[in-house]
Amino acid sequence: MADKGIPDFTDTELWVIRNTVNERYHNEIGLELADTEVRLDPEAPDLTSCPAVFWSERDANFVVFKQGEKAYRCLFYYRGYEQYGTGRDVYDDLGECVVTLLQVQADHERAKDRATGAERNAKPDEDRFD
Repeated sequence: MADKGIPDFTDTELWVIRNTVNERYHNEIGLELADTEVRLDPEAPDLTSCPAVFWSERDANFVVFKQGEKAYRCLFYYRGYEQYGTGRDVYDDLGECVVTLLQVQADHERAKDRATGAERNAKPDEDRFD
């Protein structure tokens, strides 16, 4: 249980996350429960203990934080310094939170693949004729 009385994820909330993630990957993805410390107010230095759900898939790691009753935050990351959000700080609908997180990560993955493919297809400078 969290510092400010933030309840753990309910069985229904875990069902929403599990089914959404499994549907996205067409596979049973293992979810892990964790306690995290999150700065709920970006202007305040205080950290608050919040329950979180974590999973990894396709070299990406995903976290959904519960910040209160019907208040969720999410992010995905590859390494500690490569963290990405969805552009929205708090969701009041868990399903929307998870779907948006998965969509933003899929878009990011496609953009990264396109950029990598473009780099592979580019000719080296010494082959250029100006």
